[in-house]
Amino acid sequence: MATTEVAPGIVIDDAVQAGKPLIKGTRVPVEVVVGHLAAGDSMATICAEYGVTEQGIRAALGYAARLLGDETVRAVG
Repeated sequence: MATTEVAPGIVIDDAVQAGKPLIKGTRVPVEVVVGHLAAGDSMATICAEYGVTEQGIRAALGYAARLLGDETVRAVG
């Protein structure tokens, strides 16, 4: 499968990271970036550690927000 852009700045490729959504131009999964932000890491730290840009981080957050916006949650019990 060729690289497919699934959202602005976010791509998937079955041959890279098992097809997980990645920041375009990197091998960095969206989930890694969002996880680091949730843990309190700064954008500057993530950029330095993973070689991504702030624009890439914002693309990852936008993609995550879109996924959550499409999710339906139902209470159980």
